[in-house]
Amino acid sequence: MSVRLRLCDIAKSYGATRALDGVSVEVAAGEVHALIGENGAGKSTLMKVLSGVIQPDAGTIELEGKPYRPTDTLDAKMHGVAMIHQELSLAPHLNAWENIGLGGLPDRAGWIARGEARRRAQGVLARLAHGHLDLERPVGEFSIAEQQIIEIARALLSEPRVLIMDEPTSSLTQAYTKKLFEVIAQLRGQGVSIIYISHFLEEVKNVAQRYTVLKDGRTVGGGAMAEAQQAEIVRLMVGREVTDLYPRRTPRLGGTVFTLEGEGGPLALRAGEILGVAGLIGAGRTRLLRENFGLAPSSRFAGLSPRRSWRAGRGFLSEDRKEEGLMLPLSLAENTTLTKYGALGRAGWLPAKKLAEATQPWIERLGIKARSPNQAVGDLSGGNQQKVAMARLLEHPAEVLLLDEPTRGIDVGSKAQIYTLIAQLADAGKAVVLVSSYLPELFGLCDRIAVMRRGTLVDCRDTTAWTEHGLMLAAVGASE
Repeated sequence: MSVRLRLCDIAKSYGATRALDGVSVEVAAGEVHALIGENGAGKSTLMKVLSGVIQPDAGTIELEGKPYRPTDTLDAKMHGVAMIHQELSLAPHLNAWENIGLGGLPDRAGWIARGEARRRAQGVLARLAHGHLDLERPVGEFSIAEQQIIEIARALLSEPRVLIMDEPTSSLTQAYTKKLFEVIAQLRGQGVSIIYISHFLEEVKNVAQRYTVLKDGRTVGGGAMAEAQQAEIVRLMVGREVTDLYPRRTPRLGGTVFTLEGEGGPLALRAGEILGVAGLIGAGRTRLLRENFGLAPSSRFAGLSPRRSWRAGRGFLSEDRKEEGLMLPLSLAENTTLTKYGALGRAGWLPAKKLAEATQPWIERLGIKARSPNQAVGDLSGGNQQKVAMARLLEHPAEVLLLDEPTRGIDVGSKAQIYTLIAQLADAGKAVVLVSSYLPELFGLCDRIAVMRRGTLVDCRDTTAWTEHGLMLAAVGASE
């Protein structure tokens, strides 16, 4: 296949930090090319260069054999380069069809052709098996997973020649991931080149033809995906061997410490137990956790609030770190100690030294890549931001942890750290409820797995009593 896109010796620095240091990648027409690396390896920075968000300090880019240097995202889109961002870039106050057509809404004599815009949006959502979404509903009212579908739809609407997918399945269930892969196969058949970024290596193995591995802003390896060994890719990514992704543990369960209340419930949770919650997009998993923490209105939890939950020893980790999990302009130290301000300060005064001292051990334990505890969280990569959100939860002395997609957007090395940490917390007697769209994660970590369907807890079994096939059948309401 002919080379459609060639990036050569791309460099980009931010002050003393060298984000890209001579990265080179070639992508053929009709190829899915996986870009692999840890959080902070330079993947997102490289894609921002390609999509016109930032300008490189050095290096060249060729598109279809011609020099290519986009001045902004609109210029990139005009050249046929579109990007699906991991951190969603939607306008929450606009409705679905307005977001999908944003930047390219059809018009007649200067007026938006609303009917045509709706038809286009409906058509591209149908390709993604989401033609049922309410086009008139404000995007801010959709779940994170549904917002991700809308983000993907917007990119596909421009019919790009080069499509960048940054963690497109991080909030999608297996069923919707499979549908997305079918769309990718269609795009390949039409000659579209796809740069695919994902931390799910088995997913990358299925969808990509070739790969490039980045580490510390440099190209450290690559080749044909069919010939690649997963262990070697992981070694290139993290610079060391990662043997066991999921920790081996023998649960030591205590008495009941929490009751997870829901339609079809309740479920008693014991000290030292990890309870997984599976289900399709829209099944109600996130709402279940939010109701049990006091974040969503429910007659079942009258009078419950997040403040009361924290004081009762319950902690909550949101799936949406960008909008509610973190305060991005604040420092790591301020975010990590957010729920303990009262313990560290007097009369509203927050001693920066104490905040930093409380945060530094978490930086080291979770492997957070940051200059210091005083660095703004918004300056970190998505995966390191997620670690800060986890650190804030753990800094508070909670005995019950409600975790909603805790490894979303985290690389495989960091996932191994988070998995080990969750297992250690359970071994220390804490009770954990883990919502995840990634079935191997649930099977690898949890003692029991409950299934939600249409807002109801329909089944809960020991993990050993489930198969992935049986779990999916329960999620869709089918019988074996």
